Amino acid sequence: MSTPDSVDVGTTPTESAPSQPKNAHKELASEVARRRTFAVISHPDAGKSTLTEALALHARVISEAGAIHGKAGRRSTVSDWMEMEKARGISVSSTALQFNYQVDPTVDDTNVINLVDTPGHADFSEDTYRVLTAVDAAVMLIDAAKGLEPQTLKLFQVCRQFGIPVITVINKWDRPGQSPLELLDEIEQRIGLTPTPLYWPVGIAGDFRGLLDVRAGNYIRFTRTAGGATIAPEELLDADAALAREGSEWETALEESELLVSSGQAHDQELFLAGQTSPVIFGSAMLNFGVRQILDTLVALAPAPGAREDNKGGTREVTDPFSAVVFKVQAGMDTAHRDRLAFMRVVSGVFERGMVVTHAQTGKPFTTKYALTVFGRERSTVENAYPGDVVGLVNATALAPGHTLFTDKKVEYPPIPSFAPEHFAALRVDSADKYKKFRRAVEQMDSEGVVQVLRNDIRGDASPVLAAVGPMQFEVVTARMKTEFGVDARLEPLGYSVARRTDAESATELGRQRGVEVFTRTDGALLALVSDKWRLQYLEKEMPELTLEPLVAAGE
Repeated sequence: MSTPDSVDVGTTPTESAPSQPKNAHKELASEVARRRTFAVISHPDAGKSTLTEALALHARVISEAGAIHGKAGRRSTVSDWMEMEKARGISVSSTALQFNYQVDPTVDDTNVINLVDTPGHADFSEDTYRVLTAVDAAVMLIDAAKGLEPQTLKLFQVCRQFGIPVITVINKWDRPGQSPLELLDEIEQRIGLTPTPLYWPVGIAGDFRGLLDVRAGNYIRFTRTAGGATIAPEELLDADAALAREGSEWETALEESELLVSSGQAHDQELFLAGQTSPVIFGSAMLNFGVRQILDTLVALAPAPGAREDNKGGTREVTDPFSAVVFKVQAGMDTAHRDRLAFMRVVSGVFERGMVVTHAQTGKPFTTKYALTVFGRERSTVENAYPGDVVGLVNATALAPGHTLFTDKKVEYPPIPSFAPEHFAALRVDSADKYKKFRRAVEQMDSEGVVQVLRNDIRGDASPVLAAVGPMQFEVVTARMKTEFGVDARLEPLGYSVARRTDAESATELGRQRGVEVFTRTDGALLALVSDKWRLQYLEKEMPELTLEPLVAAGE
C-alpha cells in the first residue's frame, strides 16, 4: 500500500516546547550515552560490503552471511537494493542499519549501534562525503595486500576535516599481503596518523591463526566455518598456552607488538579523539575473524553523539529540544511505492513519529507521520529516535541534503559542501513531448544530490550540464530517468575535467578564455569548468586577479 505524501500543515509550530521533567532529561542522556554511530570508509574491493554483513551477523541481525553479491552466484548483501548494484556487485546507495550489541552477553548493558552504510564505488564518493557528516566515528578499512589506496586517502582527509576519529581495520589477513609493520609504517608516513595496535595478528598474511590482544596479553584463536557463513568460534588462551600452541608465530606477534608499544604506539583515548592516533585491528571480514573485536572497540572507544555547532557559531546540546540534519535523499528505493526518502541524523532531543517540526530553510512546519528505518529493502516504522539515530522521512519533497529540522528554539546547521566534480556531460531529450517529464526528472536527480546540475544562458534549460565525481553517476541518472519517469535521455560528454568556484566579477573574463565555460549551479554558486589542469595553471599564473577557488576534495 502506498504511503501518502508528507505535507506541510497549516498550523504554526509552538514557539516553545513544554519543559521536560528531570527524569526525562536523564533518560535522554542515558540513551545518548549508549549509542555509537559510524561509517566504514574504504577503497573499492577492500571488503566493505562483506564487513557490513559480518557486523550484522555478529549482532545477530542476520543468521547467515551471503558474502559479496554478484560473485559465484552468492546472494546480495543486506545493504544493497538498486538493480545496478546487484548486476555489478557494487554499492552505490547508502542506507542505515541499527542494532543492539552487548560486549558481554552476561551483563545487562546493551549498546545501540548505528552503521550508516556508504557507497562502495569511487564514483559515488560525494554520497559518502554526505554520510560522513552524519557519523561520530569511522572505520578505515584497508586491504592487507594493497595498503592505503586513493579512495581511502581521499575519504580519510574528509574525516580529518570533520574531526572524525578513525579506527583502522586491516582486512583480508587470510590472504597473502604485506607485513603488519610495513602496513602500519605506511599509515604513519602517508597520512600522519599514528597507528596504535589493539589486536595483532598471529600468523603472517595468508596464514591467519588468531589475534593477540595487545593490552590483555591473551590469544584469541579462531576456527573457520564453512564459507565464512556463520560466526567463527573463538578460543581464548593465555600467553603460555598460546606459545605452546603457535610457537614461533606467537613469539613473533608478541615481539612486534611490544616493539610498537615501547616506541610510544600505545592507545591514548585523548589522542584518538583528537584525530592524532588510530587504534588498529587485524581481521578477515570474509572469515568473520576479528569482527567481534571491531564491535567491542567501537563500543569502548568511539565517542557517543555530542553537541553540534550551528551556522551562527553556537552549539546545540544533545539534550536540547529536537533537531536533525538531512544528509541523504533517495527516490526509487521501493518501486512498489515510488516514494522519496530523506534520511536525517538526529542531533538533539527526542524524535517522536508524528511530531510537527519546522523546516529551517523555509520556516514552514513539517509533519513526520511516515518515519522509517531502512536497510536494503527492509523497512520498519520508527516511533522514537535519539541523537545519533538515522530516520527516513517518506515523501519529504521539500527536503534536500544539508537541510535542518527542529522544534522549539530555531537552529540551522551549516550546509554540506559539494565535492569537486571531475566529469561533465550535457543532458538532452530528443522527444519534445517528453520535455516536461525530462525537467521533473532533472529536478529530482538534482535535489537528491545524485549529480550537480549546471546551467548557463548559452545552453539554456533544455540542455543542462551534469557534473559528477565519476561517470557511473551519469549511468544512474539515465537509468533512473528511464525507469522512474519514462524518459530516454542521452548524454554528450564535455571536454572539461576541472571545476573551480568563481565569482561574478571574474565570470565575464573567464567566459572569454579558450577551454573555459562558466555555469551557475542550482545552489547559486558560479563554477568555471576548465579543460584540464594545465589550462588551469596557465590561468592562475597569467590572471592571478581572477577568482578560481578549489572545491572540497579537489584533485591536484
